[in-house]
Amino acid sequence: MFYDAHQHLHDARLAPFRAGILEQLPRLGIAGGIVNGTREDDWQAVSELCAENPWLLPAFGLHPWYVASRTAGWEKTLTDLLDRHPHASIGETGLDCWIEGHDIEDQKRVFIRQLEIARERNVAITIHCVKAHEPLRQVLQKHAAPARGFLLHAWAGPAELTPFLLERGAHFSFPPYFLHERKAPQRALFQSLPADRILVETDAPDLVPPPDRNPHPLTHPESGRPLNHPANLVPAYQALASLRGETIEQLATTVAENWRRLFMDGWRAV
Repeated sequence: MFYDAHQHLHDARLAPFRAGILEQLPRLGIAGGIVNGTREDDWQAVSELCAENPWLLPAFGLHPWYVASRTAGWEKTLTDLLDRHPHASIGETGLDCWIEGHDIEDQKRVFIRQLEIARERNVAITIHCVKAHEPLRQVLQKHAAPARGFLLHAWAGPAELTPFLLERGAHFSFPPYFLHERKAPQRALFQSLPADRILVETDAPDLVPPPDRNPHPLTHPESGRPLNHPANLVPAYQALASLRGETIEQLATTVAENWRRLFMDGWRAV
């Protein structure tokens, strides 16, 4: 069985395809997925999708791209959702110095508060980090992650930071996007990571894999832009198993255990 550690199946771009996707994924052996919200406006869509499809688990977070547009009540809305969904995690949150007009200090304040909530509840937290590697190090140096650990999704940071992150409980998820030729450093990282810190993701509908490694192409009917299909989780597993010199069965067993430990062990009572 396969588990998608990070995706956005609730995203409006997938709406024309969602019913077919939801039928297809279980047939491919995809047994679970973490559906990540990114802002207050989409948290309810995550909640409804996961309530209708219990094999999908919700994550609610304030993404750094949307920090500036948050309401005064964002924190209460977040904690209320976590109370309503005992199996939820926090995410997608984090830091981003790539986006135009970013305010890294404001991002840090919001990210730190989400870290504190995750730590208080001991729920997993999924972290986005783009061109903000030193700010992330600074935050994690001073503010502990939850005891169960955290996920760095599609991590593209410097290799020298890996030991620091592992010490603080980091897990790393491998997307099919890393099969692009230019992503050789990221593939090398996943060859060397400890087996108990590896997960697999799609980030669907984003992070589209290269055309020759994309058995499930999707195109948005209005924009004409390519979309990443959640079924591309399976070729991501296949590629990562090959990189690590394992069978796909071996990798799937390892990832399933890592998934349970990070996202499920010690669930609060429903």
